[in-house]
Amino acid sequence: MEEFHKVRRLPPYVFEQVNRLKASARAGGADIIDLGMGNPDLPTPKAIVDKLCEVVQDPRTHRYSSSKGIPGLRRAQAAYYARRFGVKLNPDTQVVATLGSKEGFANMAQAITAPGDVILCPNPTYPIHAFGFLMAGGVIRSIPVEPDDSFFPPLERAVRHSIPKPLALILNYPSNPTAYVATLDFYKEVVAFAKKHDIIVLSDLAYSEIYFDDMPPPSVLEVPGAIDVAVEFTSMSKTFSMPGWRMGFAVGNERLIAALTRVKSYLDYGAFTPIQVAATHALNGDGSDIAEVRNIYKRRRDILVESFGKAGFDVPPPAATMFAWAKIPEKFRHLGSLEFSKLLVEKADIAVAPGIGFGEQGDDYVRIALVENEHRIRQAARNLKRFLSAADETMHNVISLNAHRS
Repeated sequence: MEEFHKVRRLPPYVFEQVNRLKASARAGGADIIDLGMGNPDLPTPKAIVDKLCEVVQDPRTHRYSSSKGIPGLRRAQAAYYARRFGVKLNPDTQVVATLGSKEGFANMAQAITAPGDVILCPNPTYPIHAFGFLMAGGVIRSIPVEPDDSFFPPLERAVRHSIPKPLALILNYPSNPTAYVATLDFYKEVVAFAKKHDIIVLSDLAYSEIYFDDMPPPSVLEVPGAIDVAVEFTSMSKTFSMPGWRMGFAVGNERLIAALTRVKSYLDYGAFTPIQVAATHALNGDGSDIAEVRNIYKRRRDILVESFGKAGFDVPPPAATMFAWAKIPEKFRHLGSLEFSKLLVEKADIAVAPGIGFGEQGDDYVRIALVENEHRIRQAARNLKRFLSAADETMHNVISLNAHRS
């Protein structure tokens, strides 16, 4: 039978190929060290869990909740933006709770995209940034991801040569997967560009609190006038180790927030009320839980960079996020990121995310997630060293079984 139209627009999910191989290896008894999916292994702080358990005892909280978020939760998110970024938000009109930032992005795409609308999207980037708009009928035009002087000339060309003119520009800093961090000066240029060309800015700030060099990443909304053109998405998944709770936010421009809120009102009743109350408690906390999470990821980052480097795999230290973005060793680069990722599962019992899954510009890289403890990261490095040291003797067997890239 012919594929449905929207399904046809989606490529095969490359991460699933690595996941199947990983599951098969585990079924055969292999101890796979999983550094692939960005799925935090740290427990949710006890005070947040305790608040959930307290509130869930009240049967009144078992009814339908509020799609846009209960008032206390939206006020807590507005207060967080005021403390962290110095940005004043109206919790009634400029804040909406989402089921994680991924859902918020996808439903914003549904809310604002007409068939054929052009979206400027970094490449490589987190898949929902592109595919949320593809599923909504949009057209993706790739732009660079590094927030430097090379970023803006392609944007200017896109405005001149795209028909219709681009609708929106997607930003993601700190970036998943590359871990690039933007400066406030960069955001000022983005906002000026967006206002000049009447383009919406959609900023994914999911990793705002996972930074390592005492330089907290800024928000695009800190730029004066940014709220005229921008909406920003945040998530509690990494900041508070709450990935399964599915709690996030979109904040910013009232017209865009209203559009997202209206679409969501047709699709969901919001997160379970006890989850929203517990999330409120987390946002109103003193920040000590966030600092501890940040310190754990920093220690893991340092161990990963050191131990993998000694094993023969150079990993640049990320300044932020829970990921490292590493170029495939030269002798394996011709295989591409998917085949190299499969090799690591088969030969080193390590799972990573192939860079091709984030866009064709990522195919020389793999993303390594800091989601195993320090002992396991060191074990992964030992496995990697054994594999790399024996590669010259074994690679001829591998190459003959895998298609080369032209």
